[in-house]
Amino acid sequence: MLDKRKFYINGEWVEPAAQNDLYVLNPATEKPIAVISLGTAVDIDRAVAAAKKAFEAYSRTSLEERLTLLEKLLAIYKRRYDEMADTITAELGAPKTMSREQQSDVGVGHLQGYIDALKRLKLREKLSNGDTLMREPIGVCGLITPWNWPVNQIALKVVPALATGCTCVLKPSEFTPLNAMLYAEMIDEAGFPRGVFNLVNGDGLHAGAALSKHKDIDMMSFTGSTRAGIAVSKDAADTVKRVTLELGGKSPNIVFADADLEERVTASVLECFNNSGQSCDAPTRMLVERSAYEDVVAIARRAGREATVGDPTREGAHIGPLVSHIQFERVQALIEAGVGEGARLLVGGPGKPEGFETGYFVKPTIFADVDNSMRIAREEVFGPVLAIIPFDTEEEAIAIANDTSYGLAAYVQTGNPERAERVAARLRAGMVHINGGPHRYGSPFGGYKQSGNGREGGTFGLEDFLEVKTVHLPDAA
Repeated sequence: MLDKRKFYINGEWVEPAAQNDLYVLNPATEKPIAVISLGTAVDIDRAVAAAKKAFEAYSRTSLEERLTLLEKLLAIYKRRYDEMADTITAELGAPKTMSREQQSDVGVGHLQGYIDALKRLKLREKLSNGDTLMREPIGVCGLITPWNWPVNQIALKVVPALATGCTCVLKPSEFTPLNAMLYAEMIDEAGFPRGVFNLVNGDGLHAGAALSKHKDIDMMSFTGSTRAGIAVSKDAADTVKRVTLELGGKSPNIVFADADLEERVTASVLECFNNSGQSCDAPTRMLVERSAYEDVVAIARRAGREATVGDPTREGAHIGPLVSHIQFERVQALIEAGVGEGARLLVGGPGKPEGFETGYFVKPTIFADVDNSMRIAREEVFGPVLAIIPFDTEEEAIAIANDTSYGLAAYVQTGNPERAERVAARLRAGMVHINGGPHRYGSPFGGYKQSGNGREGGTFGLEDFLEVKTVHLPDAA
């Protein structure tokens, strides 16, 4: 078992202020693989002080200096790529193939996307009225990241902070802290100045709240549940710091009868189940045109039955466990709610898959005949659970799709390009995927309504970490 009790503060691995141990469990075996410390407000104070001191010099570094550091970090990450993938498999339970092809890959893709965006960034420009506009680093940033796509969110927050000349304190999820500590080793090896990047492990109630409330933090960037995002916003309000949030989702997936049903429905089921359903932008509500409804139900049932769970250390396209016992119980409660509310169970259901009594494994589950008022249609399940809802008209499909407090992503499946554009324009979501169109590195990621505010990735992700200053000269000609 690994001893990972230290924090990375001011360029060194240091002892925590108080001994408060937490075991990191492998979700496939339920056995501890590491022990970490849960940080306190004292640890956060120390990390923030280091970041504040470092900001004075680092904020004045040139774009070229920061690009050089980021390119060194990229080379180091590529060298330790497999180590990152194996770490995420061990602490999250992401299957080996998925972890290597997706979970670890985002660390390369987002970093390269930010490097490309930084090369295009204009830090100083002349406005049409003759005034000068300047973009400057916002200051010391508090970064709180989740467990479901851990290095994805670390890259989306840490990299733009470092790229723009900010300094930061990262608090990763206490369920998956090991990949964050590995990332800290890479940043250290890349040669970033002392205090520019700091890491303190801990829970949201103590370390997270201390970070959000801290008077010397200029910006908070948070990814997680909507409930926790609201708490971060309230904690940050007293010091009027900038807050960017990437929160929950209940993404609609509108399937019209003219779509390639076999291809698009099968792919949609697999996308819903990807990462064991633990993705905020997963297409968890499949809205199906009534004339194709039973055909879609049959295809979805077949795809669901073919989905398997398995040992995450094995290669393959199987599904791994959920991250924790807490998450397992939440998902079980919502599956039971779907049964209780009268939805038609096509595949899966309550309980663990046969042969997987140990570990937080869940049966891939699909419900048909779901009404949008049911809990499984309104709440973010965050497990491999799909709800299928019929509709009659395009107008009704749009209304059902938008009838949610969330607005992160939406999906449209149709053989009619004009309809795809028309429907996409009316969906209240930050991202719309048409006929399997993927999210590409460098494009903005984020949502409407209670899915958060701000955008991550590429140019938009850099701008969240920049202040805008206007210089007014006496002669603006």
